[in-house]
Amino acid sequence: MQEYNLDILAPAWAELEEIADYHLIMVGPVSAKNITDQILTSLERLKTYPLSGVAVQDNELNLLGYRFVASGKYVCIYRVIGDTVFVYHIVHGSRDYPRLFRS
Repeated sequence: MQEYNLDILAPAWAELEEIADYHLIMVGPVSAKNITDQILTSLERLKTYPLSGVAVQDNELNLLGYRFVASGKYVCIYRVIGDTVFVYHIVHGSRDYPRLFRS
């Protein structure tokens, strides 16, 4: 089975840091570590199963091949290009993620 490369882009890293900071402030360091580990584990699975995520519901983004994988209350928006999984955003599931691609 082919293993894909995983490239978490700068905006996604920044969003993951914001999520960890929020958990650190609101709940504490254990929560911040747990949520970060949970999200990164979900993303690591994409290296083996890159199409395991769900196609996004936004028609324009769907046509461009964007998918998402859920990790708790968060969604990780990604796209497979060649043998690499590019992670564009990591946001709370209630957020209007298509807007992130249009601003």
